[in-house]
Amino acid sequence: MTAQAIATAMRRVESVLLKRPQAGIDSDAPAAARWCGDMRVVTHHASGMQVVTDMPRELGGAGDQVSPGWLLRAALASCAATRIAMAAAAEGIELSALEAEACSRSDARGLLGMADENGTPVPAGPNDVELRVTLSAPGVDAQRLRALVEASCRCSPVGSAMESAVPVALHVSVMAA
Repeated sequence: MTAQAIATAMRRVESVLLKRPQAGIDSDAPAAARWCGDMRVVTHHASGMQVVTDMPRELGGAGDQVSPGWLLRAALASCAATRIAMAAAAEGIELSALEAEACSRSDARGLLGMADENGTPVPAGPNDVELRVTLSAPGVDAQRLRALVEASCRCSPVGSAMESAVPVALHVSVMAA
């Protein structure tokens, strides 16, 4: 799809949402994960696509698939890049390159439910997250591109969810053995 077609599609959706804001609220496609033994989990999308995760050998996995934590970083990087491409299209900017890399640092003690030396539980999630964006667009001022990236990242659903720490409602069903 061309940048112009993307911009047209975005304007069409925005026009509908201005008239009917409630039309923008919808349930997202669920991600259904099924444990397959050992540390392997297969997550399915309603479209039939699936993603296999595993853990590194050090944590009992085979280490031959991506980890769930990597998927979090992949979601952040790909969502940011998508939103930046959308904003560029909306502004008529022709990108010649766009890359996003999400990095984080985690403490494995949190995954294992351990506490630190003071007895405080170690968080299981990342301690810090960094998003690095590299882009170019011939004839576009660097400051305009920086502003485009910053504004886009504020509208990135995955980045927004991570920054606002959306609460997770946990529901547990126990099947008969």
